[in-house]
Amino acid sequence: MDTSLDELVAEFDPGLPLERARSLPSPWYVDPRVALLERERVFGASWQLVARADQLERPGDFVTTEVAGEPLLVLRDDAGELRAFFNVCRHRAACVMTEPQGNARRLRCRYHGWTYDLRGQLRGLPEFEGVEEFRREEQGLVPVHVDRWGPMVFVHLGEAPPPLGEWLAPLPVEMGTLEGLRFLERREYTLACNWKVFVDNYLDGGYHVNTVHPALGSVLQYSEYRTECFERTSLQSSPLRAGDDAAAAATRKGDRARYAWAFPNVMINLYAGVMDTNVVLPLGTERCRVLIDFYFADLESERAQELARQSVELGHRIQLEDLGVCEDVQKGLGSRSYRTGRFSVRREVAIHHFHRLVAARLQARRG
Repeated sequence: MDTSLDELVAEFDPGLPLERARSLPSPWYVDPRVALLERERVFGASWQLVARADQLERPGDFVTTEVAGEPLLVLRDDAGELRAFFNVCRHRAACVMTEPQGNARRLRCRYHGWTYDLRGQLRGLPEFEGVEEFRREEQGLVPVHVDRWGPMVFVHLGEAPPPLGEWLAPLPVEMGTLEGLRFLERREYTLACNWKVFVDNYLDGGYHVNTVHPALGSVLQYSEYRTECFERTSLQSSPLRAGDDAAAAATRKGDRARYAWAFPNVMINLYAGVMDTNVVLPLGTERCRVLIDFYFADLESERAQELARQSVELGHRIQLEDLGVCEDVQKGLGSRSYRTGRFSVRREVAIHHFHRLVAARLQARRG
């Protein structure tokens, strides 16, 4: 007999302490019904990193994106304020702006030419005379909550979300100022695994570093690696040492490596003058896309640019190492031999924390 979605979701027990807890059941990683529920309750109800501040510096700069299946438009208006809207024309629901990014004085739908200003107000609607009980002021683009942390721009689809600073707490304090970091480039990867596999891998407290990432492992003081969990975030950190991998030793500097995670899908790796953000996006049930943006404090000299290139290539190498194990895990999650696993009490507290946060949203009573 097939398991109902309610029965499947109820299978995970979030109340068990870490010492007795089990991981999310494997069907949560392969069942399309779970993926649809996550789209609504996880991605549609959380702050999502969707753009960089440098993409939205001038009035009229805009970025189009999608969150939880919803087309969105993020822009800077003519007063310099960040705004976000559902990218849906109020006439026949066409996307108003179709380019990935650009600059515009007006937002004009290419379908019938309806035009909106940068505040989302409807300004032009050709051949619409004679329509009764129509109030132009009520036909503006529907707004979406938007906010910024350092070079990162977030949106939330909810009606009254918690402030971004509260959602991310205490990361803005623990990570320090990020304002001096400049974007260099983006790398994109498509993985044959559920998005949660990628997050699980990130949050394992360095458990896999020495076996999967020898270059990175050479500069981390693994015995002093620590993990702290907060309401919706976690922070892993490790003292750094001189390693035997040249690229890692040259580019992974500072007192500590800091690896921050914000529910559900944002990861930030920070070293002295070097940062990369990782956003993992579900592509159905057993595929995901990872977007990695690389930032640096110094890009002026040739030496600084060379170090930045080394850092990006090291990040690429680490990502390929993770890709292989994540795809292997996804294959195993589809096996009849596996249902759940146990947690390393010493290392995997952040995975357990993540699983409990996902479960809290999926197990909430449906109204």
